[in-house]
Order: sequence, then structure tokens, then C-alpha cells
Amino acid sequence: MQYRPLGRTGITVSRYGLGTLMFATRMGNDPAESARIIHAAMDAGINLIDTADAYGDSEEVVGKALVGRRDDVVLATKVGMPLDQDSNHQGGSRRWITTAIENSLRRLGTDYIDIYQLHRPDPNTDLEETLSVLSDLVRAGKVRAIGSSTTPASMIVQGQWVAARRGLQPLRTEQPPYSILNRGIEREVLPLAEEYGMGVMVWGPFAQGLLTGRVRRGAANELTRAQYFRHMSDEGRVEVVEQLIPLAADAGIPMTHLAMAFATAHPGVSAALLGARTMEHLDDLLAGADVVLGDDVLDRIDEIVPPGTDVGALDQDYQPPAIRDARLRRRAA
Repeated sequence: MQYRPLGRTGITVSRYGLGTLMFATRMGNDPAESARIIHAAMDAGINLIDTADAYGDSEEVVGKALVGRRDDVVLATKVGMPLDQDSNHQGGSRRWITTAIENSLRRLGTDYIDIYQLHRPDPNTDLEETLSVLSDLVRAGKVRAIGSSTTPASMIVQGQWVAARRGLQPLRTEQPPYSILNRGIEREVLPLAEEYGMGVMVWGPFAQGLLTGRVRRGAANELTRAQYFRHMSDEGRVEVVEQLIPLAADAGIPMTHLAMAFATAHPGVSAALLGARTMEHLDDLLAGADVVLGDDVLDRIDEIVPPGTDVGALDQDYQPPAIRDARLRRRAA
């Protein structure tokens, strides 16, 4: 397994990280099997594990699996997504984060979190308020470094500016979506992260299943039928996949290996998070851990999906208030 610096945090992470959304029992996984997958990933050299308080009981599953091995991993979790109908159980306020961190520490069975990330930008909370409480957590030793997730470039700049002006902890990491189908972060987010020395842990390298090779034009399967993956009906994305499948075949590698190797090819990317739901999935992905794409393959990918562009929409991407709420785009009469 290859290891890379996580920006300028001083932390080193494996090229592949383990995402744990699928380990929540509501996703159908047995905790004992999830623990077996986590242990196998660690034994193979993966030292980055990423979870979130909004992933059902994923933090608890991860915490139990790490008993006796906590110090062997860089443990990342996230805060901010709604957990229930209470409007105060979400976001980046001091009130919520000081409660949420204690809950995450308890569920994870640890007294510190390596990377604590704001799951999505919170337009309802002053960014200085959020950075202030996160800085306090670092000083208290409960968090080693703070980061953001799926954050627009302008808000990353704002966060770094506020931190510098107010003497607060800067955002040390960013966790954006990135795949062959979603290359928008190449325009600003990745260059900014490199400029500010931020580590980048990308999610969605398989474009939520499209880049596994299991989704084909006109073919129905469990992915295309899943309501969770509404974008599977986006024919434009499927058409691009149809062009990528022969490219992977010509390169002599499975689609999954092509997707992961692409996601880690950019110099601004520290690690790509894989979501292995079964041991078979993990074994397949680990078999491609040393795959590096040559310029010829990367050039062909650039021809199919130009750098800095997104093919279709990503359901889980951040939508700012001005896009979600039509009233913010229309002048009152």
C-alpha cells in the first residue's frame, strides 16, 4: 500500500481509505462482518477510516471493530448533517458541535478524533463561530485536525481567511466528491487545497456505482432500481460509462481499478475513500492498490470527460441556499 502526506498536517495516510457508510446496520450489514472487513483492510495497509455521525450506527460499528487497534488508524468522522427532526441537532453551531463531539467519541470508543470534519457547509451559522468551537476542540486534545467536506472553493477561501484573521485553527483537510464523471473540483478546489496545504480525501470514486462496470446501457440491475441512486437514470452518464468500459479493457484492468487509480492520480489528492460492503468488494479493490495509470490512459480519459467538468448531476453534492430556494433568486415586487 502506498502512503501519502495528508496535506501539511504531518499525518500520513494510505492511498486508499475505508469509507464506512455501508457498515451501518440499516444498510444491511452485520456488525461482525463489517468488523472483519475493517480488520482485513487494516491488515492490507489501509490506515485511514472515515465515518460520520449521520451514518446511522456506523460510528458504533467502527468503534467496536477498533478495540485494541485504535492507534493503528487515522480516524476521521463528520458532524453537521441532520440527525433527526430537531433543527438544533445539525449544523455548525457551538451548541451542537460541543454535544456532537462527545456523542461521537462515546460511539467510537476513543478519547480523540484525528480528523473532525464539517459534513456540509452550514449557511445558517457564522463561519467564525464554527471555526472557533473546532479550534477549542483541538486545544482540548479531543481533535487533532479539522476539515470540511463537499465545500465550494469560495467557502474554503473564506474559512482560511477567517482562521488567519481571528487566530483560529485553519481547515486542514477537504473531502470532496471526485471521479471520472465528476471532475469539477479540478478547476478550483484541488488547486486551492494544494496552495493552502490541505489534505484531500475524495469520496465517490465509483460515481455511486456507475463506474463499477455493473451499470450498462438499457440493462436493469439492483443499482438502477435503487431509489437512493436516482442519477442512474441519467443517460448522459451511462453513455460516458459505455466509452470507459472498452478503455479499461484496452488497459487490461477492471473498471473498479481504473476508477480508483484515476481518483488518486491527481497530485492534490491524498487518498480516495472506497466503500467496500463485502469482503469480495474489498479483495477486488485491494488487488488494484498498486495500479497507476499512464499518460496514454489519462489522455484518453481527458478526451472522454474533459478536465474540470462534471457529467450530469450528483445527488449528494452541496446545493447553496440560492439554488435550493427560488425566493432568493427573485426580487420582491
